Amino acid sequence: MDWMVLGGYFLILAVTGWIFARREQKNATDYFLGGRKMPVWAVAISIVATSLSAATFIGAPELSYGGDLTYLATNIGMILAALVIAFLFIPRFYQTQSASIYQFLEQRHGIGARRAASISFLIGRVMASGARVFAAAIPLSMVIFGIDRGLEPQTLMLSIAALTVVATCYTLWGGISSVIWSDVLQYVVLIGAALTAIVLIWQTIDAPVSEVIDTLTKPTDQDGVQLGSKLAVFDWSFDLTRSFAIPACLIGYTLLGIGSYGTDQDLAQRMLTCKDAKAGAKSVVMGILLGVPTVAIFLTVGLMLWIAYEHPELTSEPIARISGGDGDNLRVFLEYILTQIPPGVRGLMMAGLFAAGLSSMNSAINAMGAAFVSDLYRPLKPDRDETHYLKIGRVSVVVAGITLGGFACVCIYWKDASEYSLIDFALSVMGLAYAGLVGVFLTAILTKRGNSWSAIAALVAGFVWMLGSQSFILGKFVDLNDTDSILAQYASVHHTWKLTLGVLLSSAVCVVGKKSSLIQSD
Repeated sequence: MDWMVLGGYFLILAVTGWIFARREQKNATDYFLGGRKMPVWAVAISIVATSLSAATFIGAPELSYGGDLTYLATNIGMILAALVIAFLFIPRFYQTQSASIYQFLEQRHGIGARRAASISFLIGRVMASGARVFAAAIPLSMVIFGIDRGLEPQTLMLSIAALTVVATCYTLWGGISSVIWSDVLQYVVLIGAALTAIVLIWQTIDAPVSEVIDTLTKPTDQDGVQLGSKLAVFDWSFDLTRSFAIPACLIGYTLLGIGSYGTDQDLAQRMLTCKDAKAGAKSVVMGILLGVPTVAIFLTVGLMLWIAYEHPELTSEPIARISGGDGDNLRVFLEYILTQIPPGVRGLMMAGLFAAGLSSMNSAINAMGAAFVSDLYRPLKPDRDETHYLKIGRVSVVVAGITLGGFACVCIYWKDASEYSLIDFALSVMGLAYAGLVGVFLTAILTKRGNSWSAIAALVAGFVWMLGSQSFILGKFVDLNDTDSILAQYASVHHTWKLTLGVLLSSAVCVVGKKSSLIQSD
């Protein structure tokens, strides 16, 4: 039954991919922008599906199972970021009429800034999407090889290879249109799987709603010590090491959102597929707002699992964890799917896991192809016909897929060297490129300063700062357990504050440059 459901899911993917492959694509604009004819609602759902990824499918339940609902508060920063992007970024992107958002930087800072930003995006996207592919490979590996072997490096690499092949083939022929419509399909499967899990878990709970809520509000540990409420949404502390404290949500996650939706070709490209700037602005705001209840659903899954596993006295069917133990919450949702969900329904859950992985990978390789063709290849060979650029675009999609798969294998060992949760790990890797990109874009939009050389220097400074802020780098220079060391204290600071400092640094470097008289003015 499980394989029949999975087979039906992949059959639908194959049919939709074939339909889009049959559509005539005359040029690179059709391939990378869908002819600017995509409906706002579909683009909004695609934005949500891509931004969630498998890290949310298994990472959000991990957070609420072991903690509370404070991850929801990060949406404060994301909503603020959406408003900035809708009013400041999107109108300027549409003015360039390019498949790449980095065309805008050429108008403000020169061709060197455009190329450097595109290269920075490509490097950063390999890292960020590679981390997401790694996250997606975890459930796939556990489904295929079992709970015990699912996290072994060898089995994870095989799963990464499988995801890479499927996502690359699907994206290769259909372009951005197939990516967006497949995201809509995969979002429905993703949410359907999570809601089904909530219903099934709730059916095993044999206690009044008031008692369940009271247990979540006043949880205790094994020794009976009172813990913080698992229903807490806001963390009002000013502790710079806390992942989802309100100051970090207001500042750090706003900058992270600007980086994700405004300076990253992967997500910004979707907004450019709408008919005009107004429609593109609506799509990003709708997408981020839709993400709030979506994340809440997956956090609810974690809370329900906590009741089922940690408070068997409230259930009619007590169950015990196989992998059990503190700090091993990453497997909790996957374990429940593989051991407690009935056949057939379990196939739907597996389809949801695969949907989460594919939705983030196919969009990334398409965006990388668009950036390469528009920013790097076309300027070097400007006199070729559109058919030639379309062929190069497809070749670049294949290369991007292989590269992402390779870096995902690196992430297997990188994650082990960090102390972050799966979601925090994925977000921290994304920040490597965002520090410089956000600084350069904000300088271009808000000031009249900057040129090619200062923009390039800013991108390098931001990347070096974020890379040097990684714990495994700092650990080579100082004992991270030395509480008296400033570097050791900085290593424990949450990655959004490191990103904030990186944006300030890159902005300061970029504004040093004077605007060239040859650059087009606004």
